[in-house]
Amino acid sequence: MTTSVNGTAAGAQGTRGRPLPRRAPGHLQKPGTTVNLERGDDGVAVRRTLLPSGLRVITERVPGVRSASVGLWVQVGSRDERPDVAGAAHYLEHLLFKGTANRTAAAIAEEIDAVGGELNAFTAKEHTCYYAHVLDEDLPLAVDLVCDVVFEALCEPRDFETERGVVLEEIAMRDDDPEDLLHDAFLDALMGEHALGRPVLGTEQSIGDMRRDALFNFYKRRYTLPRMVLAVAGNVDHAQVLRLVRKRLGDRLDRVGTPVAPRVGRARIPSARKLVLHPDDTEQAHLMLGVRALDRHDERRFALNVLNAALGGGMSSRLFQEVRERRGLAYQVYSSVGLYADAGTLSVYAGCQPDRLGDVAGVVRDVLSTVARDGLSDAEVARGKGQLRGGLVLGLEDTSSRMSRIGKGELNYGDHLSVAQTLARIDAVSADEVAALARDLLRRPVAAAVVGPYAHADDLPSQVHEVIS
Repeated sequence: MTTSVNGTAAGAQGTRGRPLPRRAPGHLQKPGTTVNLERGDDGVAVRRTLLPSGLRVITERVPGVRSASVGLWVQVGSRDERPDVAGAAHYLEHLLFKGTANRTAAAIAEEIDAVGGELNAFTAKEHTCYYAHVLDEDLPLAVDLVCDVVFEALCEPRDFETERGVVLEEIAMRDDDPEDLLHDAFLDALMGEHALGRPVLGTEQSIGDMRRDALFNFYKRRYTLPRMVLAVAGNVDHAQVLRLVRKRLGDRLDRVGTPVAPRVGRARIPSARKLVLHPDDTEQAHLMLGVRALDRHDERRFALNVLNAALGGGMSSRLFQEVRERRGLAYQVYSSVGLYADAGTLSVYAGCQPDRLGDVAGVVRDVLSTVARDGLSDAEVARGKGQLRGGLVLGLEDTSSRMSRIGKGELNYGDHLSVAQTLARIDAVSADEVAALARDLLRRPVAAAVVGPYAHADDLPSQVHEVIS
């Protein structure tokens, strides 16, 4: 039986604005206990249980909805692969759906379709998530299916070979999408040989050379309960979720394990190439450029998100106004942030006619230089903060988003920030903080990637070379 402890992070405020006692992060919580992480006037309640096996179960009860989202998060991603098995985490994600000790692949699909639900997965640089979205009454099926896929997969040799072809097709599809290809090329330019610079999908060679035993060993070695967080959000009851988990996992929960702590550290990134060109016979030239930024544990990340929103996050952003509205140089232009445990990125994307690439690169360079020198206006910062607030609150309409929020929060930080706490952190960002961060980041060395009709880097406009010089 679990015991219950109320609490929140040190110095944080509850949803009613009152200070709550300190609490340990999830990986240091006492095994067999349950902690109340949030309890709001609207009936929303977030609770976390650490089972003795090392599995953390976190739920968000959302009264008034009729759905439930279940996600099993595994702290395993593409950065955990050796170069010779690049793409293993993503390949494995595919393979686990090909049949279990209890169900064929067809039976898995038929059962989720029969209730109108969704069952899927995705692989990222630092984690993999298997998830289901169903009506609240079908929560037992969702927990059963997700656990069956993750823990009971057979990984048969014939399925391994079948899925090899599917993964190679996905790589080919990525190569046919200039924007997707560009993202991988940019990380290659910025991160070089570091694991964060390698594509999640792997390469044609690494997937072609992959052996079933190597992938199966990767599965058994990495997919352990201490590396996992089960997150459930919607019209759910925490005690019911625990009963379903205990029933489904049975003896697996008897093994004592210590939860793996959130990733931390400082990435050692070697010198990168700075410019990567993928020649492609496209109608547009696709450009991405940017700098190494903050890791997700940096307290300035809230200011970074405001800077990103004001810089290129919407139609009123500085880049959108300068590149598209005033000059009509590109249809699509935006900035984005990538936050990892020990590194980060701030990047700008633009797609334009090839004969306009030089002008686009020049304008982007000028915008970044101006913001680095002068910062952003109070009005721009206010709009950026408003955009973040609206995006956060509107995302709460979807139980899948809520599940993702609590699951990633637990996996990445071992803690939970309520919506009120997060909004307060956004509101506290000042124009001076954004300006100081812009001075720091936007003067760092720039890397760039281009996908377009250019045979050699020397064929690129001089402005592209100037922006990375």
